[in-house]
Amino acid sequence: MKVKEHKTERLHALDALRAIMMMLGIVLHATITYIGGKPSSGWPLRDPSAENLFLDWLLSTIHNFRMPIFMLIAGFFAALLFYDRSPKKMIINRAKRILYPFLVFIVLLWPLVTVAFSYSNAVFNYSESFNSVIGHMFVNTIWDSFTQLKSFIPKTTMHLWFLYYLILFSAASFALGSLFKNQKKLTHKISTIFDRILLHPILRVLIFPLSTFGILLIMQSSWVNTSTSFIPDFGTFLFYFSFYMIGWVLFRSKHLLPVFLQYDRLFLAIAGGLFTVYFFYSDGLSWQGIALLKSLTVWLFIFGFMGVFMRYLGKHSPLMRYVSDSAYWVYLLHLPLTAFIPGLIGHWPVPSFVKFLIVVFLTSVLCFATYHYFVRTTFIGKFLNGRKYSRKLSEIKEVIPAPKVQPVLDK
Repeated sequence: MKVKEHKTERLHALDALRAIMMMLGIVLHATITYIGGKPSSGWPLRDPSAENLFLDWLLSTIHNFRMPIFMLIAGFFAALLFYDRSPKKMIINRAKRILYPFLVFIVLLWPLVTVAFSYSNAVFNYSESFNSVIGHMFVNTIWDSFTQLKSFIPKTTMHLWFLYYLILFSAASFALGSLFKNQKKLTHKISTIFDRILLHPILRVLIFPLSTFGILLIMQSSWVNTSTSFIPDFGTFLFYFSFYMIGWVLFRSKHLLPVFLQYDRLFLAIAGGLFTVYFFYSDGLSWQGIALLKSLTVWLFIFGFMGVFMRYLGKHSPLMRYVSDSAYWVYLLHLPLTAFIPGLIGHWPVPSFVKFLIVVFLTSVLCFATYHYFVRTTFIGKFLNGRKYSRKLSEIKEVIPAPKVQPVLDK
């Protein structure tokens, strides 16, 4: 069945899914402080009085699907810019929305993040340096570390690593897109094969996980260790670029998006169950076995979340549109807050799970409040999202109706 080409309208479900994945950063980073054990270079902060197995499980589960889903959607929308607008407009858009915010906020946030971690570690009386470039900055110093100009120079990409790699992915996909743009027979063949896989649930559950498993075998790792170094890491690039490019190809098959409604809730249930079993009973598994299991669960999560968001959030909603608009700012600001607030409540005689909820709540309130009053209607909002928006939900209207797509299924 042939589908008439048309300009892609706003896809509310994917907008919402992208926003929620970004905002899960608050939950993800709030959990790590309370899972027990000693701080690590990846998150140099632990509450010594806290240890919570549920939060450890929550952290591991979210880490399995969050960034792969985000990167897949990022690739989808990058392809939308490339094909529906133009390659030139795609590059201009990616520079304005990704490159410039990265350059600005990595400088602005570095001092805040450093002070936040240093303060909380001082409250927890933790003074052991890590054998890493950020060890002494995040543990042993607070305000006096900024008496020298060089202290303001970022040492890592922090939580903005995803912007850093999106810049690299944008350049790489632009080059690949330009290379294959005139290879119509080849791109048609790729789309045809991709469509056949999408249309058959069993093929989807086999092919996509095996592709991720193959990449992990190349990396010789059970999962990706995200790099925050300014020197690009091959494993981080290869792993997430694979999801980004699958999202890119998915855009060419956007008329088949409704197939994700098939078994969406079942896939989510299976993914959650499998990952829970792995989390509690993984002793004895080889790294290859763990890699295979995680490759399967990440794609089951992707299929499930794509379908569930299309099922329940596929129509225009002023509230969800507001949340989507705010997601960028919330993600940028949340890290220093999730590192600073644990120090403020460090000596409170309450369970670790309650502390976790307090960190999530206060971080969310502060992020949304600052977005509402200082970002949404100001030049900052325009800088991040391309335009200013009204604070009133009643004025958030759908300019163009969402596309009505029907599943194209083989019988």
